[in-house]
Amino acid sequence: MDSDFGIPRELSPLQQLRSQYQPLLPPCLQGTTVRVELGDGTTVAKAGDAHIIARAFPHTLGQPLAHFLRATAKVPDAQIITEHPAIRVGIVFSGRQAPGGHNVIWGLYEALKVHNAKNTLLGFLGGSEGFFAQKTLEITDDVLETYKNQGGFDLLGRTKDQIRTTEQVNAALKACTDLNLDGLVIIGGVTSNTDAAHLAEFFAEAKCPTKVVGVPVTINGDLKNQFVEANVGFDTICKVNSQLISNVCTDALSAEKYYYFVRLMGRKHSHVALECTLQSHPNMVILGEEVTASKLTIFDITKQICDAVQARAGQDKNHGVILIPEGIVESIPELYALLKEIHGLLKEGVHADNISTQLSPWSSALFEFLPPFIKKQLLLHPESDDSAQLSQIETEKLLAYLVETEMNKRTKEGTYKGKKFNAICHFFGYQARGSLPSKFDCDYAYVLGHICYHILAAGLNGYMATVTNLKSPVNKWKCGAAPMTAMMTVKRWSQNSGSTSIGRPVIHPATVDLKGKPYELLRQNAQKFLMEDMYRNPGPVQYDGPGADAKAVSLCVEDQDYMGRIKKLQEYLDQVRTIVKPGCSQDVLKAALSVMASVTDVLSTISSSSTSGQQFA
Repeated sequence: MDSDFGIPRELSPLQQLRSQYQPLLPPCLQGTTVRVELGDGTTVAKAGDAHIIARAFPHTLGQPLAHFLRATAKVPDAQIITEHPAIRVGIVFSGRQAPGGHNVIWGLYEALKVHNAKNTLLGFLGGSEGFFAQKTLEITDDVLETYKNQGGFDLLGRTKDQIRTTEQVNAALKACTDLNLDGLVIIGGVTSNTDAAHLAEFFAEAKCPTKVVGVPVTINGDLKNQFVEANVGFDTICKVNSQLISNVCTDALSAEKYYYFVRLMGRKHSHVALECTLQSHPNMVILGEEVTASKLTIFDITKQICDAVQARAGQDKNHGVILIPEGIVESIPELYALLKEIHGLLKEGVHADNISTQLSPWSSALFEFLPPFIKKQLLLHPESDDSAQLSQIETEKLLAYLVETEMNKRTKEGTYKGKKFNAICHFFGYQARGSLPSKFDCDYAYVLGHICYHILAAGLNGYMATVTNLKSPVNKWKCGAAPMTAMMTVKRWSQNSGSTSIGRPVIHPATVDLKGKPYELLRQNAQKFLMEDMYRNPGPVQYDGPGADAKAVSLCVEDQDYMGRIKKLQEYLDQVRTIVKPGCSQDVLKAALSVMASVTDVLSTISSSSTSGQQFA
C-alpha cells in the first residue's frame, strides 16, 4: 500500500462514542440463512426505450426483483440458502464522498464474516483508478476500527467517477479475473451505478463469474426512482446544511441589514435545496426545476428576488436568506446554451483565452455582459460526465451582483425607498459532505452493505441494493434488490436537421417533482416563508435523545413503497388465480373478464401516454 489510506484515525471523544454505535438490522437480514423471493421479470420505465435498452443489455435486461425475507415469512417459492462457500469480494468508492459510505463497507464485511469466516473483502485504494491498477487493502476488524460510523471516504479514497471506456472496462475485467473476485460492489451515484450496470452486462457477455452490485450513495439525492427511496449521505448533508442556514437566518434577523445568498452543493437538480428549505424555512429558494419549467432567464430570476426585497422593505424588513442550488446555472436557458457552446469549443481544442472570440454573436453578447469572475469560471473544463464544474461557478455571487445593480437602479429612480441593499454570499457543500453521518445514514448504509452480501449469495448480477419503507423504524424496513436495467431510460435530442439523436441507456438523475408532495408543501408555505421570517433551527445532527431519529422531511411526506405495492399486486393476482379456475361459476368468470378488460384498457392508456411523453433534451 503506497498511500495513507486505511491507517488508524485519531478520534475525538465524540468520534469514539460514534464508533461504538452498532447500527440496527431489519429481521430479514438477521441470522445466517439467506431467504430470497424472486418476483416477475422487470421491464423498463418507458416502453419506447425497451428495444434500445434490450440491444445494450441482452444478458441482464428483464431480471426479476428480489425480496429478502425474515425467518418467519411463509413464501412457498422462496429460495433458502443455507450453504455459504467462501467468496472473495472487491469494493470501490466510485462516486463523490458522502457521509455513511464507510458503513456500507462495514455492513458488507460483517455479513461476509457472519456467513463464512473465510470470506475475504478487498477494498480498492484510490477509487476507480486504484481498481484498474489492482491496488487493494484487505478489510479486517482492525482496519475498520476507527472508520465505523465516520464521515468521508478516506478509508479507501476515491478518484474520478468513471468505469466506462473500452480500456477501463477491460482493466476492470482483468482486475476481477486476476484477483479471483466472486463479487464487485460499486458505491456511488447515478453515473457510478450506470457504469456498474454496463460493467455487469460486459462481464456477463465475457462469461466472467464476478457479479456486479451497485449501492446508492450520493449527497445529491437524485438517485431516486420507483425502487430507490433515498440515497446514503443525503440525510446528513441536509441536516448539516440546515443548521448552517438556520444560523445564518438568525444572524440576518439579528442585524437586520444583510441579504444572505447561499448556494448549496447538489449537482444539477434541487433536492438538497428543497429539503433544506423545508427544514430551515429561509425566505426564498430558487429551484432549478421551477426555472426550467417556466423558462426563466437570469433577468427574470433577478426581478423575482428584487421584487421580494422591495416587498419586504415595505414591511421594514431589510434582511433575508435566499437559497440557490449549485445546478441552477444549467437550468437558466441562456447560460446553459452559453456553457454548451463553450464546452464544444474546449473539446475542439480552443484555448480558454480564445473562446470569447469564437462564440456566436448571441453568446458573445451574453458573455461580455457577465462580470469577470463568472467569465473565468464558465471557461473551466467540464467534468467527466460532460457537466459543468458546478461547485466552482459562483452563481450566488452573480445573482447578488445583479440584484444589487437593479436595487441601486430602483433607488435612483425612486421606486425603491428601503435601506441600502447589502449582500453576503456563502457556498455550503464541502463543509457538510465530510460530516459524521446521521443515525439514519449509519443504519441505512450498514443495512445496504448487508444486502450486498445477500445479493451475491443469491447469485445475482447487475443489481442495486434497495430498502423501502425507510420512513418507518428499521425493524419495518423492507430489503431487496432491483436490476439496474429497470432504472434506465434513454434521452433523445432534436437536431437542427430535424433528425433525432439517441443517447446510451443510463440511470438518469431524478428531478424535483413539481407535482410531488414535498414541492406541494413548499408552495403551501412559500409566501409565509418570504414575508413572516418563520426561521426554524433544527440544531446540529443529533445522535441520541429527541431528534436522533428525525428523517428528511421529503422522505416522510412522500408515499413510495413501490416494491411493497408490487408484492401486494402479486398477492391480488394470486387470489384471482385461486378464485378463477376451471370449474368456477359462470358469474365469477364473467365478472373476472369484465373487470380485467377494464383494468387492461386503463393500464394500456396510461402506459401509452407515458411512452408518448418521451423526454427530449
